[in-house]
Amino acid sequence: MSLADKACPCGRLDARGRARAYAACCGLAHTGEQPAPDAETLLRSRYSAFVLGDVPYLLRSWHSSTRPATLDLDAGTKWLGLEIKQHRSTSEDRAEVEFVARFRVAGRAVRQLERSRFVREAGHWFYVDGDGISLHAARGRVHPPGA
Repeated sequence: MSLADKACPCGRLDARGRARAYAACCGLAHTGEQPAPDAETLLRSRYSAFVLGDVPYLLRSWHSSTRPATLDLDAGTKWLGLEIKQHRSTSEDRAEVEFVARFRVAGRAVRQLERSRFVREAGHWFYVDGDGISLHAARGRVHPPGA
């Protein structure tokens, strides 16, 4: 089974409660075929990009005002799941998404709780920044889906 046919890492379900296929979910944003229509979808696509190690997508979807020059992912991170707690618009072109991402680093379980901020420019949503507690969120070693 190819990645396109596998369940999307973001965990989004279809109308029947089944996991959506990657190609019909976050794969659309990753390939550029369909930009994320809202901040929650962008966050989900960024989580999937962390799971898949898609650094170019993470950098493209990060707002230029806060985007790092480079991004190094910890290859030893095992992603376990994403739960969206809240998604709210703060204005027509700004939104916040609160989420919990679960992962393991060096055998240690981590629950990342964060409220991420997003902005829409020229019809495209971008991650701006977030508040929360993260493991190794320093000097380009970033784990959380938002960051």
